[in-house]
Amino acid sequence: MISVNEFRTGLTIETDGGIWRVIDFQHVKPGKGAAFVRSKLRNLRTGAIQEKTFRAGEKVERAQIDNKTMQYLYANANMHVFMDNETYEQIELPATQIEYELKFLQENMIVHIIMYNGETLGVELPNTVELEVVETDPGIKGDTASGGSKPAKMETGLIVQVPFFVNAGDKLVINTSEGSYVSRA
Repeated sequence: MISVNEFRTGLTIETDGGIWRVIDFQHVKPGKGAAFVRSKLRNLRTGAIQEKTFRAGEKVERAQIDNKTMQYLYANANMHVFMDNETYEQIELPATQIEYELKFLQENMIVHIIMYNGETLGVELPNTVELEVVETDPGIKGDTASGGSKPAKMETGLIVQVPFFVNAGDKLVINTSEGSYVSRA
């Protein structure tokens, strides 16, 4: 058991019959009434995000999550195959379970598979990935780095807002938590 006063970003807990990861939290001490913790949680099974308020000092069960480093191999119909580089064991995950992560996955990419009591919950991506722009409007002379943005389609199908100077064929660093442009690679 862990007190909600010990919440940290990335902590995994068991509550309301689900496995949740703390995305954001805030300790609130109102002038009148008891203190409480306002949190934003992501369900690791469904990907749903929920805001939940706990009383200060309330106890919740900590979920013991295992991270297994694996390599993304390929897509086979609606299943995606990952391989453990040490044991060569392969697992398949349905596209519906990793729908958001597919926007960033490339063949041979190393990722962490999140497991709970032998159940595979999903994929944890690195903070940033390098993707190539396959389609975007050409830059026009006179456009500046701070002069706005335009949509660009990446090699995985992800659409990202990028500065005007970015052209097709450029490699970009993309933030995986927000799906946003960081810089040129």
